[in-house]
Amino acid sequence: MDKNKIKLGIAPIAWTNDDMPDLGAENTFRQCVSEMALAGFSGCEVGNKYPTDTKELKKQLNMRGLRIANQWFSSFILTKPMQEVEKDFVARCAFLREMGAEVIGASEQSYSVQGLTDTPVFGGKYVMNDKEWEKLAAGLNRLGMIARGMGIKLTFHHHMGTVVQTAEEVDRLMEMTDPEVFSLLFDTGHLAYCGEDVVEVLKKHAKRVGHVHLKDIRPAIVKRVKEENLSFLQGVREGAFTVPGDGAIDFAPVFEILDKTGYEGWMIVEAEQDPAKADPLEYALKARKYIAETAKI
Repeated sequence: MDKNKIKLGIAPIAWTNDDMPDLGAENTFRQCVSEMALAGFSGCEVGNKYPTDTKELKKQLNMRGLRIANQWFSSFILTKPMQEVEKDFVARCAFLREMGAEVIGASEQSYSVQGLTDTPVFGGKYVMNDKEWEKLAAGLNRLGMIARGMGIKLTFHHHMGTVVQTAEEVDRLMEMTDPEVFSLLFDTGHLAYCGEDVVEVLKKHAKRVGHVHLKDIRPAIVKRVKEENLSFLQGVREGAFTVPGDGAIDFAPVFEILDKTGYEGWMIVEAEQDPAKADPLEYALKARKYIAETAKI
């Protein structure tokens, strides 16, 4: 890949889990960002231990040669007043703009089961009707216009346990949204987790990819999650996810497609694991080595 077009980052969720704070409770913010830099990454996403004061956050990141690439945004377009969603969205975009970021990653959390500990991630997913699809697409187009006006690109994170999880759902959402203001946050791990062909989905939507999450899976654990009706969070604890180069996904064709399409932007290693079982620095180094060897960056 063209190293002049690609910026490589890593997510703090490997050090401290936002949904399950006990995972990595012992890891500090400074340790997290120091180890990110030590592993050879130049950017990161925002975690729950990051300073909310932008001056302090910039100071800590600058000392380590890091910058903010993106931040998660939970949208509730289907279940909350749009005015409330927009207010929260504008505040998040303002923070990102202040931090010099160019991307926001939204995930529709209405009816989501990803954070429920007692609901199976396979079989417990909500399926939208036609009116809900129209409402979601219209709301996302609206957020995309707001983001563009603030100098931020809206990307959408398809995610296990949410209303947009499968390849078919990704296809439908892309068809219903405006390519001028709406891009895809392409996540290899979530597609592989639900049994989709990662490469085929990317081939179809590569020109509208605005952000990339590099995440791998351990198929044996995913199989057990499905067979034992485990929740998404239980799957995380059991080790369903891992970093590129340590799981089942061949990332070479992913890198090739992105390169041929002319993708320019961030690729973020994101693999939520239990830090007590998977040392974050060790796995960050493993991912960085694999990407250097496979993507040549």
